Amino acid sequence: MKKLLFIIAIVLTGSTVNAQEFAKMDKSTMDRAYYPENATKRAFKKDEAEKKALEPQIRVTYSRPSKNERVVFGELLKFGEAWRVGANESTEILFNNDVTFGGKEIKAGRYTVIIIPTATEWTLKLNTELDGWGNYGYDASKDVASVTVPVSKSNKVIENLSISLYEASKNTVHLKIGWDTTVAEFPITLK
Repeated sequence: MKKLLFIIAIVLTGSTVNAQEFAKMDKSTMDRAYYPENATKRAFKKDEAEKKALEPQIRVTYSRPSKNERVVFGELLKFGEAWRVGANESTEILFNNDVTFGGKEIKAGRYTVIIIPTATEWTLKLNTELDGWGNYGYDASKDVASVTVPVSKSNKVIENLSISLYEASKNTVHLKIGWDTTVAEFPITLK
């Protein structure tokens, strides 16, 4: 009897394992941007000072939708409406240290990134509502800071949404976002 129960348990376990399937590949791949840019390669540095200099200070996690011959701004994304800055999950920024954004001191931590685009400028908002899908749960009362910047035109089409972080000047990092032919840069002051 024990052998029969053991065989039944093995058969049922095997069929359960086979029933579990992986999710299909998403069209919009997830990506990350870091400041400093080479933060993920710090383990390869032999010198401790170099490793310390490459410790990540800011990380952005986002999905990279494609243009796919669409007019992105003004059509796919309506002007004046909240945009999740990507696809799928809400785009998230992580500050490993306190920063200043939009003239406000922001505590180290995770924040959702929301942009309100217009034809000439974008307003980026940092929001405390985390782990959402898109901006469906966006609640403006949870915004902690915002900054509005002019947009510029790219010389070439940016097929996939792209985000980078770079040092614009001493203690100032720019969060650069580009898609289609539109680019905007948001200043972040390091403490």
